[in-house]
Amino acid sequence: MADSFTPSGSLQQRYSDAWSTSTKRNSIPIGAFNFKDTSDQDIEQACTVDEDNLSLKATTTIKSLPTDSIPEIAMTTDVEAKGQYTAPAPEMWKPTKNEWLIMISLAFISLMVALDASILVTVLPEIAHKLNGTSVEAFWAGTSYLLTSAIFQPVIASISNTFGRQQLLVLSLVFFTIGTILCSVSRHFTMLLTGRCVQGVGGGGIITLTQVIFCDIVPLRQRPKYFPMVLGSWSVGSILGPVVGGVLTEQASWRWCFHINYPFCGIGLFVAVFFVRMNRVAELTFLQKLKETDWVGAFIFVGGMTSFLVGISWGGIQHPWSSSATLLPIVVGVFALLVFGWWQRRAAPKSLLPMSIFYNWSAIAALYCSLVNGLILFTTLYYVPFYFMSVRGKSSTDAGIDALPALCLLIPGSIIVSILTSRLGRFRWAIWGGWSVTTLTCGLLLLFGTSTSMVVVYVILAVFGIGTGMVLTSVNVGIQAISRPEDCAMAASMYGFFRSLGMPIGVALAGSIFQNAMSGRLAVYGLPADIAHDSERWVYVLRTMANGAKKTAILGAYMDGFHTVFIMMTGVAGSALLVSLVIQKFSMDQVLLTQFTAR
Repeated sequence: MADSFTPSGSLQQRYSDAWSTSTKRNSIPIGAFNFKDTSDQDIEQACTVDEDNLSLKATTTIKSLPTDSIPEIAMTTDVEAKGQYTAPAPEMWKPTKNEWLIMISLAFISLMVALDASILVTVLPEIAHKLNGTSVEAFWAGTSYLLTSAIFQPVIASISNTFGRQQLLVLSLVFFTIGTILCSVSRHFTMLLTGRCVQGVGGGGIITLTQVIFCDIVPLRQRPKYFPMVLGSWSVGSILGPVVGGVLTEQASWRWCFHINYPFCGIGLFVAVFFVRMNRVAELTFLQKLKETDWVGAFIFVGGMTSFLVGISWGGIQHPWSSSATLLPIVVGVFALLVFGWWQRRAAPKSLLPMSIFYNWSAIAALYCSLVNGLILFTTLYYVPFYFMSVRGKSSTDAGIDALPALCLLIPGSIIVSILTSRLGRFRWAIWGGWSVTTLTCGLLLLFGTSTSMVVVYVILAVFGIGTGMVLTSVNVGIQAISRPEDCAMAASMYGFFRSLGMPIGVALAGSIFQNAMSGRLAVYGLPADIAHDSERWVYVLRTMANGAKKTAILGAYMDGFHTVFIMMTGVAGSALLVSLVIQKFSMDQVLLTQFTAR
């Protein structure tokens, strides 16, 4: 038996300022609906309690409105479905010409950022050699980009809510271009690291705004169908990066790894200005935009995350984990982040991050999976080519080519999962399956040795790519499905942030583990630990060293370091598999709530 009653109009008030529902080719802000002129017969609200299933559903159906062009719209609140605001699957939704241009433009820009993020993987030893740098400086050439990219993502996404998506995207491209120029003309590591940091700010902005803009224009159920064009661009950039970097370094100079970005930057700025045009639902004055932005929260967040990640990156590489130089920035960073959490609750609803993103254990588990996905993916992207170059004696180009099986299979893994999740409306199966495959193949990496058959190596990397691709897409969709519709854009941004955060953490932890394990084995053989501290430069020393007991011992020390890193990866991937079991079922049929529209 069911009882019906009429609820208050709070549902209308909650969403009347900034949201749009899309069916076919109509995307209409609900603020445009004139409810004052609509009769009670036009809007029916009913709330039904099902006593048998102990669930409550509140349904608002707009039957007729003061325009013939607006289709019937229904929104359902299903408390039993974890409090989600759902709508019938928008199967009829199709992108307009403007939306196609925006999606293609974002895919092109993403290709540029992905290429730059991975192009130095096989080039760092050469850069360290040419600029007379140490292994630590070469490490920071890669890590500095990852740190700034991760830290600024939530800040840029939040500021874009008030200052505009297109404006922040153009600004991010400007930062990326300036950083590229600084890197390409660097004469020493200080200038190179400065350029990489500036590049990271721009790259992070591009990553997060790509996620957010897709949330603005594409309904969640349809999003997996169209986002693979961005995933494909990222995969192609990641595939080509190490190979292109190796070829450019061997045939020309490592500086061409940055020169190659110039045409991408120019074209990227052009398409961002002329094609990525987003119309704001509610216009604000410049003074209102300044007041709406949580500048205090942004300052605390950037400062706290920088301190924390610098301490993590220093640990075991530049300073011992027990030293004050490592512990102090970590403690300061953690304290600042606790202050940030307190400030966000006080600053609400104008806080930098809506804390409602973390409103249940499913959301926290999905974000942890995102962090581990970035950690595993980038650790593999760095240490597998390093294994080929050091232990197997491959050139930079050959090392990039040998890593292709993992990256090539990542694309179809992502695309297949995207199609199936969109068709089925379910995502948990892909998360669990992806983590199972990834954990298994991380363990199989331990089969790598000084003379392992390359066929075995390629098969393991190919299966690893499939598993990682499954996780990459399904976790992205899952985080957005778990979030409340009004938080979806920032939830997508946090997915990118946690994935990017996992990258520097993974490289830092793996670097410390690799160095310590390699140093321990060198000590057993009576060899100096400096070899481990300068392992990138020793890649070139090994190529000229005659075969003998010393070379065999050094290669064995390298393999000890790699195996320890692979064990760490297996354990972390296994933890993500266990944590993912916490994720509950959520509907992908959400209404499209947005502050910006391309229609």
